[in-house]
Amino acid sequence: MLGPIAVGLALLSAFITFIVLADFTPISPTHNVVVTLLLVNATTVLLLLGVIVREVWQVVQARRSGRAAARLHVRIVGLFSIIAAAPAILVAIVASVTLDRGLDRLFSTRTRAAIENSLIVAEAYLRDHAQIVRSDIMVMATDIARSKPVFEQDHEKLRQYLTFQASVRGLAAAIVIDKDLNVITRADLKVNQTFAMPPRDALPKIGETDPQLVLLPDTNYVASVVKLHNYDDDYLYVTRLLDPNVVPQLQATRASVTEYAAIEARRFGVQIAFALMYTVIALTVLLSAVWIGLNFANRLVAPIRRLIGAANVVSTGNLHVRVPVRQSEGDLAQLGETFNRMTQELRSQRDDIVRARDLIDSRRRFTEAVLAGASAGVIGVDGDGCVSILNRSAEKLIGRTEPEALGRPLTEVFPELADFMAAVRSGARTQDQVTITRNGRERNLSVRITSEQSGESGHGNVVTLDDITELVAAQRTAAWADVARRIAHEIKNPLTPIQLSAERLRRKYGNMIGEDRAIFEQCTDTIVRQVDDIRRMVDEFSRFARMPKPVIAAEDVADTVRQAVFLMRVGNSEIEIDANIAEDPMPARFDRRLMSQALTNLIKNATEAIAAVPPAHLGKGSIRVFAAREGGDIVIDVVDNGIGLPKENRSRLLEPYVTTREKGTGLGLAIVGRIVEDHGGSIDLRDAADKIPGQRGAWVRVRFAAAGHAEASEPEKQNSVNG
Repeated sequence: MLGPIAVGLALLSAFITFIVLADFTPISPTHNVVVTLLLVNATTVLLLLGVIVREVWQVVQARRSGRAAARLHVRIVGLFSIIAAAPAILVAIVASVTLDRGLDRLFSTRTRAAIENSLIVAEAYLRDHAQIVRSDIMVMATDIARSKPVFEQDHEKLRQYLTFQASVRGLAAAIVIDKDLNVITRADLKVNQTFAMPPRDALPKIGETDPQLVLLPDTNYVASVVKLHNYDDDYLYVTRLLDPNVVPQLQATRASVTEYAAIEARRFGVQIAFALMYTVIALTVLLSAVWIGLNFANRLVAPIRRLIGAANVVSTGNLHVRVPVRQSEGDLAQLGETFNRMTQELRSQRDDIVRARDLIDSRRRFTEAVLAGASAGVIGVDGDGCVSILNRSAEKLIGRTEPEALGRPLTEVFPELADFMAAVRSGARTQDQVTITRNGRERNLSVRITSEQSGESGHGNVVTLDDITELVAAQRTAAWADVARRIAHEIKNPLTPIQLSAERLRRKYGNMIGEDRAIFEQCTDTIVRQVDDIRRMVDEFSRFARMPKPVIAAEDVADTVRQAVFLMRVGNSEIEIDANIAEDPMPARFDRRLMSQALTNLIKNATEAIAAVPPAHLGKGSIRVFAAREGGDIVIDVVDNGIGLPKENRSRLLEPYVTTREKGTGLGLAIVGRIVEDHGGSIDLRDAADKIPGQRGAWVRVRFAAAGHAEASEPEKQNSVNG
């Protein structure tokens, strides 16, 4: 309530000051009254100024603290202050100019000249009568001096003379006095008026030829005194009445001149007083208008500030905020109600969206769980051909992580599918097999593509990848095993008769042939030798076709590796064969005989690869065998510095009858692969440089579980049970 009280007091004091200065009250606007009113107005102005400064300080603090609608508040306050201040300042300027121009007219040269001329005219009238009186008194003094003997003897004659001269000359009094102002004689005139005597101390200064004129502004007559010649300190004193109509005008003229002089002397003070009064009243009105503007701005900004604050809260995600609505705020109250309805609608829609999102999230998590647990690789492709989904199996198959693949074109992430995708777009086919190489390993993948709706971007695709490498290898191995059995069965049966027949021919007819005996012996030896070679090859086919199932038992990997390395080192003394075993002993569950056979085949292949290197480039042949444990797996690496493995179709070297050597059967690595597969392990064909930087040759890695492969011994157990 301090603001309204201060405004009310300020306006009341300004109104009282106005009516007092305008002389609308019995109180006269004296100096003390004006000063008192100025002090009262100054006090109210200071009080109002303090209230306004407090309000402005609150606005500034709100602006500095970044309070909602602070800048709008400042602008509205500034606008209202300008609107309020401009009229008050304009009125004050106009009033000051009007007062100054009015005082200038009051104290202009013409006004001053008119007043001064009035005084001059009045004084001229007095001087004119004074000159007449001077002439009359000099004539009368001369006559009295000339008739001194007569008038000294008879004062009655002197009285008659004075009465006659006063009547003739229109004098109001004619008196002869001595130096003590005692009346010697006077004219007998019927004038009912008392005239003041001249001052006693002035009489000695009056001469006989220079009468003393007396102009009394407060009387209606003029007087003159002169010393009589040849008289002992006697004086003649005469008076002359002025026109009764002129005397008041003379007095009024003198009063006006005096008042005008006093006003002119106080002109600057009057200007200052009125200027201060105008200033105080203007400040009162101005500050009152400013406070009213501030109060109105506060009332106008308050609902806007509440709306902005509520909007800021809504921007943080809190839709439960409500704006207090006051019906007295009019349209802004309606705006607040609209805002509350909007937040309520947004809250309802958000709840619906949250429920839908939760449902979608649950479905998405279920889908992700299904995709993550699926053994097949799944790749989602949007309408633009970019990867949108990639499960873990697909990451392993294509060798790319999900962050690396998402948002990139499928043909860039998986270039092997470029031709297949083109065929799919043309409608040629939707399923195919592709061969990819990742980390030096070749894999066969079965690819299937299905179409799905992908929103506004059009139809997307889902690519399903199945790793059929082992299936294909198993199929090929099974096929080759069947072929091997058939070849062994069909070829091995006639080999013995052929060999026996050749030997019988040599024994029976060897001595009988005399001519070309050497050729006969050579031919029969060739038949026998080739039959042995064929029998040996058929035996290998038979062994591959009838690979025994591993008998899993607790064995020492370190000892198995050392024995295999020792045997191969004895048979290949020209090659440096070393074993690097991480721990001794290294217990594991495996078939020692089959694993020794696998290691022997690998080292044998390494020796043959070293032998294939030209001597000029070979240097010292080297084969290094590493055995270590990685987690729950046993890892055996065979690294040589031979001719190495081919880059293309490297994985086919594990297939039967695939070899890069002229005399190789192509069954060595196939047998190793079969043994490792029966142990539930894997075999990788890599370059030696990947293991030992800068080295030429091949690197073969065998990995199997240290705990053994439980299913490997089941057939043996079943056979033993059946037996």
